[in-house]
Amino acid sequence: MGSGVLEYPTPHLEITITIQSNDLTHHQPYTKKQQVIYELIRMLHEDKSLGYRNISKKLNGWGIKTQRGNKWFNTSVSSVLKRKHQRDIRVEEVRKLEYPIQMDKLKLKYHKIII
Repeated sequence: MGSGVLEYPTPHLEITITIQSNDLTHHQPYTKKQQVIYELIRMLHEDKSLGYRNISKKLNGWGIKTQRGNKWFNTSVSSVLKRKHQRDIRVEEVRKLEYPIQMDKLKLKYHKIII
């Protein structure tokens, strides 16, 4: 003890917990319109064997606009199919991936409190 200063050893429990998650950002689900347009494009491409250019002509002819209100091009049709596929993979294989929680052993440490 020093001059008029009291030191008390005070026990503290310390633990380290490591948590890992891929679900930290907002997941924006497809709107009904996006889902309907995707299904329409997928059906025209896979079931009717139409190419991207012919699908874009059909969508424009029917007066269907892109999500941003623009007309369709072969690249925008291709993008809808590609992005939906990438999104599905990301949700299933990355976003829903679970990691184990890791904990270190409890440690009892003493810290000096000076009064």
